[in-house]
Amino acid sequence: MTTPLIVFLVIGALFGLLSFNSRHHFSEGSTRPAEAKDNTWMARLGWLALSTLLWPLLVLTGLYGLTQRKRPALKALRNPPQ
Repeated sequence: MTTPLIVFLVIGALFGLLSFNSRHHFSEGSTRPAEAKDNTWMARLGWLALSTLLWPLLVLTGLYGLTQRKRPALKALRNPPQ
């Protein structure tokens, strides 16, 4: 009964550990704010806690953001400036 829950939390924790450096893609967009303080333990712990429970939503928003960033690049390739 608890095995699916443990697997869910472990996947979320691994996602949080692996995605900490690119967490700005899930909220602010493709650029980091200039005043971002990245390497504090509290920031890492907060991201780990958030991503452990919400990793499915973060994956979906990250995929949506990726498609939104790729769309202008594809349009530029199809319609080169003259």
